[in-house]
Amino acid sequence: MNEGGACIVGWAHTPFGRLEDADTESLMARVSLAALEHAGVGAEAVDGIYVGVMNNGFSKQDFQASLVALADDRLANTPATRVENACATGSAALYAALDFVEAGRGRIALVVGAEKMTGVATSQAGEVLLGASYHREEAQVDGGFAGIFGRIAQGYFQRYGDRSEELARIAAKNHRNGVANPWAQMRKDLGFEFCNTVSERNPYVAAPLRRTDCSLISDGAAALVVADAEVAQTLERAIGFRARRQVNDFLPLSRRDPTAFDGARQAWSRALEDGGLTLADLSLVETHDCFTIAELIEYEAMGLAKPGEGYRVVREGLAEKGGRLPVNPSGGLKSKGHPIGATGVSMHVMAALQLTGEAGEMQIPDATVAGVFNMGGAAVANYVSLLERIK
Repeated sequence: MNEGGACIVGWAHTPFGRLEDADTESLMARVSLAALEHAGVGAEAVDGIYVGVMNNGFSKQDFQASLVALADDRLANTPATRVENACATGSAALYAALDFVEAGRGRIALVVGAEKMTGVATSQAGEVLLGASYHREEAQVDGGFAGIFGRIAQGYFQRYGDRSEELARIAAKNHRNGVANPWAQMRKDLGFEFCNTVSERNPYVAAPLRRTDCSLISDGAAALVVADAEVAQTLERAIGFRARRQVNDFLPLSRRDPTAFDGARQAWSRALEDGGLTLADLSLVETHDCFTIAELIEYEAMGLAKPGEGYRVVREGLAEKGGRLPVNPSGGLKSKGHPIGATGVSMHVMAALQLTGEAGEMQIPDATVAGVFNMGGAAVANYVSLLERIK
């Protein structure tokens, strides 16, 4: 239990997709002040800024923590730090801000996650993303980062049987959910048959993964305001962390069982134990579906199914919006988009919206506890947050 810990007190979110913003400076400016306004906090009250941007070649402009202050002169002298942890960069920035506040170094922190991915060619984007793999052994994998997860899917199928149909149903679920998300990049219900059929419009990207099994290249930003418990009680809303955990695993796939997501399993197990919760206590989960095979294995890692039996979650509809544990009611990365540095921040925004009853058509009725799982690389850096509204 994280009693008296730092809380989320405000947030902001751009649409995700191919945006007109020229760079992350523009994207971050769109959410930084909006999040502070939503929290009811002035820029002069911010004690620390934590920025999540992966970059690694998406932009020649680096040193991106310094860009947030360009949106408001009052932030010019506020300590700002950039955090990078592959696809979990956003959650890493959030956890750094939470640690900053809970250590007593400041009372209010601003967290901004952003990425501008569409400014480079798709082939170059694939090379940039391969930076989240172990280059010494995996840089030559066909299909770029999708190829890494294609290999994981191949290994899973060899061990447990072909689950292409279940992957298509996961894609269809998330696209169906994404129709209700006003920030989502692809608000279109593609349907199971389209997702399950290899075609000119849905070719293999890295067999057995089809285009509909892969998240989108996206631009976007999201921001959170974090405050200590005393300050949070003076503001309009406060989302507390019942528990939060980070667990890492080996980067090289050769050093572990890549079909097991053991780091994710440990992060879930430890967070639930810390929070005194079971999966039955959760109202929903926002999970890291960078590829549909990832969501399938994550069902097993979180404990919804035994190893190799994630298909049961799909067939029994357990993760549907009306199921036992709705997973990705926002549409997930699959529909919402995956601007790397923004993703972890966005997932926490989506969970917070559910807990305040402000998720609109995405809303899960009477949501009280939300789980968030964000991972960097192929389940290397694993973050689990268990959130509840305390005001």
